[in-house]
Amino acid sequence: MKLSYLTVELIVGFFLLFVIVKILGKKIINQVTPFTFIASIVLGELLGNALYDDKVSITHIIYSVTLWGLLLFTVEILGQKFLKLRLIFEGKPSVLIRNGVVNRDQLKKNHMNLNQLQSLLRQSETFSIREVAYCYLEANGSLSILKKSPKQKAQQEDLNLPPKSVYVPVTIIRDGELLKDELVELGRDEEWLTLQLQAKGVADYRNVFIAEWLEGDGLFVQTFKQVTT
Repeated sequence: MKLSYLTVELIVGFFLLFVIVKILGKKIINQVTPFTFIASIVLGELLGNALYDDKVSITHIIYSVTLWGLLLFTVEILGQKFLKLRLIFEGKPSVLIRNGVVNRDQLKKNHMNLNQLQSLLRQSETFSIREVAYCYLEANGSLSILKKSPKQKAQQEDLNLPPKSVYVPVTIIRDGELLKDELVELGRDEEWLTLQLQAKGVADYRNVFIAEWLEGDGLFVQTFKQVTT
């Protein structure tokens, strides 16, 4: 491939992408929905593959990228005018935690497990499910979290409070399974755990969906019965 021809293709492709992004808006950059995520990937592949294929002319590049851009623009217009189509193309958020209780059915529907939920919460600076009042899984895969009012961030200096020790919550039961290593790390045994669960009205740890210990705040427990709607 001649450098002069490749240069022309790159310049044409650059301005085509610039125009399409300007027309479609920032949604395609931020990949707000699964549809825009896939659309942006395909758009990049169309241009990238065309640039380095000797059999593809500049006319083909212009045609393919312009057609794809028009299709995306058409979908955006239809989505703005018709709610049902908007739901099909963009989806809607799923409530993973409602009123502080994990929605197990929504986790299954979104092919997520408890470990993944906890990981995403930690990435959002939320280290314990007990802190969360509502948690939404947005269409683009990110989490939106509303914390319980006592757990909302506050500046200690504003309240004139002395600094306190910070502890990381430890999950000791997950999906009805006892995490013995975590229990040992806490310096506790199963007898202690049994007493703690009994105090919460739980007779068997196998009935527990999640149990989490936080020093100074005690044991947080949600049973399968609570999280299944």
